[in-house]
Amino acid sequence: MTMRRRTLLGLGAAGAAGMGAALFGSAPARARAIHSTGQAPTQTFAIGVREYSWARGGRSLFTKVFYPAAGTPGGGPIPNAPVADGVFPIAEFSHGMGCNSDCYASQTHGLAAAGFICPAPSFSDNTNIGSVYRGEWSRDVSEVITRTLALNGASGDPLAGHIDTEAGVGVSGHSMGGMTTHGLVTAWPDDRIAAAVPIACVDMGNPTGEVTANVLFIHGDRDPTCDYNLARTAYGELAAPKAFLTHVGADHGAYLVPDFPTYPQTENTFLDWFRWSLYGDTAARDRLPAGASANGTRWEAVLE
Repeated sequence: MTMRRRTLLGLGAAGAAGMGAALFGSAPARARAIHSTGQAPTQTFAIGVREYSWARGGRSLFTKVFYPAAGTPGGGPIPNAPVADGVFPIAEFSHGMGCNSDCYASQTHGLAAAGFICPAPSFSDNTNIGSVYRGEWSRDVSEVITRTLALNGASGDPLAGHIDTEAGVGVSGHSMGGMTTHGLVTAWPDDRIAAAVPIACVDMGNPTGEVTANVLFIHGDRDPTCDYNLARTAYGELAAPKAFLTHVGADHGAYLVPDFPTYPQTENTFLDWFRWSLYGDTAARDRLPAGASANGTRWEAVLE
């Protein structure tokens, strides 16, 4: 189904169509110095996960927070595992229609293994696209960001002292989650955001100038659910730094599945975008064109 800009239409299987759970108050972010050495971790971490039952008003925000853990890399997330040594930036992920915190494991687990703290909320009305268009999901993510940042000073919480609260935060998501992500840099801005990756989104509004984030769009140009041309419009409206990874001939989300031919290009750009934006890793930025390029992809970027 084609989605039209800023109209309320049913989304069909916009969340994880055919993918399932096995898939995987501050100054503007640009004004902050990146609180890191300018190099993202080169190691791969084990993955830990903690559960939090948060809320915003009457909206439940059950959230799983995936994080770099001590121990041997590989395998699934270990509940309440000891946190790895270090201080790590936040890179959130928002699921699509009908999903929850356990969907999109390739993305949420990949972020934690690469050295990011990844809160993944389960939206309480996960089939309600009207709620996304009204900004409820975007405001939910802002609340999750606030709650996650607060863990850094929470007495007794294992994540205390391990969260980089100076670097700005990252946000990302697919389909309704991608719309939520784009909304956070446009219609419902959160000026803590330094990096955003809307995946298979539509245009949720015009930039207001309140957020100056690095924004990477990822989309299939044969997406039958979220119109590729609307994402192109959204891309054109944003100022640099920005980039667009097109999976040529791809549908709504197959490129998020590890066995898809151009999945490596999704993973390369997704992780390196956050390494550059949140760690200040210029080597990751410089890898982007090569990491995105393959038969079946098209890369466009304005990085300065």
